[in-house]
Amino acid sequence: MRLYPLRTPYIFRKYFSKYIWCFKSNTQKIYLTFDDRPIPEVTEFVLDKLKKYNAKATFFCVGDNIQKYPSIFKKIIENGHSIGNHTHNHLDGWKTKKKNYLNNILKTEILISSFNSVIQPKIFRPPYGKIKNSQTSALIKKGYKVIMWSLLSGDFDKNISKEECVSNILTKIKNGDIVVFHDSVKAKKNIYYSLPIVLKELTSRGYVFERII
Repeated sequence: MRLYPLRTPYIFRKYFSKYIWCFKSNTQKIYLTFDDRPIPEVTEFVLDKLKKYNAKATFFCVGDNIQKYPSIFKKIIENGHSIGNHTHNHLDGWKTKKKNYLNNILKTEILISSFNSVIQPKIFRPPYGKIKNSQTSALIKKGYKVIMWSLLSGDFDKNISKEECVSNILTKIKNGDIVVFHDSVKAKKNIYYSLPIVLKELTSRGYVFERII
């Protein structure tokens, strides 16, 4: 039984209006996002499929993984995708003191900057979507935009099938949606199946895949 909504309810987005949940668009633009990595094989698979469909995306990267796999991280940048901060150690904001949380984010910010001479927009997505109001306010003061989502693929959920991951996107997609995938080992089975189908079908429908910038 799924205990989370695939599409973020409007009332929820309205109440937590400090966060960016989607973009207003009268055209068929959508924003694919990938959380948690880079890692070998999976991230490279994602990059290959995005390139095939001339799709741009945003990768919310964990600093520890950037350090482990710098060459893969460089490939994300070289392919023209946006980079977002996802903390250094995939921290749960609800369980982490504000000072420790912000320092962990800063560590990744410095790391990202060391790889890229082009100034990236300061965007952040909290792991698990869990962040305290005090943490959010502090990040906004530091110039960050906190990016959430309007539509989940559910690829992280071991209880749903790879076919459901496809259906979750194709039956619910709307203009301006911010869609979440995970380029992780946990989601490997689902993303290997679902991403190529989603890219092919949405391209045929006339959708354009944009970066969050």
